[in-house]
Amino acid sequence: MSDSQDWRARRWDDTHQRIYASAMRLFQELGFEQASVGQIAAGAGVSVPTFYAHYQSKEHLVMQLPTAEEMNALLADQPADLPVADRIRRAAPLWFAQWSPEFREAQLARWQVIATTPALRTRAAEFERTTAGMIADALPAERGATLRPADQVVVNAYLAAFTLGMLAWADCNGEHKLEELIDEAFEALQPR
Repeated sequence: MSDSQDWRARRWDDTHQRIYASAMRLFQELGFEQASVGQIAAGAGVSVPTFYAHYQSKEHLVMQLPTAEEMNALLADQPADLPVADRIRRAAPLWFAQWSPEFREAQLARWQVIATTPALRTRAAEFERTTAGMIADALPAERGATLRPADQVVVNAYLAAFTLGMLAWADCNGEHKLEELIDEAFEALQPR
């Protein structure tokens, strides 16, 4: 990477982070719905078009999807002969193990905004379904294969439980261990 490309990348990252920090500060002070894109941009020292060059919307500042590549990597080493539920349960701790303390703190702040904003709680279900689709695509043992409908139901149920565990973590202000809350939500899906 040349010096000018490196400088541009650092500038992009700095601007991206300033916008995020401005947004989170305003969401905490004013509430998600009361904070406008104009206020966020002004707080970051950028224009509204610059905001939109970095983020599709206010929702995308808070609600972040994993990538298909991340889901593929997370599930690649899970034995294909295990039931789908077991593969998901085994992958969850691996996902959390990748989180740095700073990333964990940022996730808690994001989920607190989601938990306190009814419209975002509803939008979380849309992001959950998209992530479930990525997981369903990553799980089949053979390339190009699709999961059976029953397994797709399992994936969606586990992603719903995951979302509820994240919301519980936000609701308790991170006072309970996230991994335990997720495991408790997953446990509710086990046959009795």
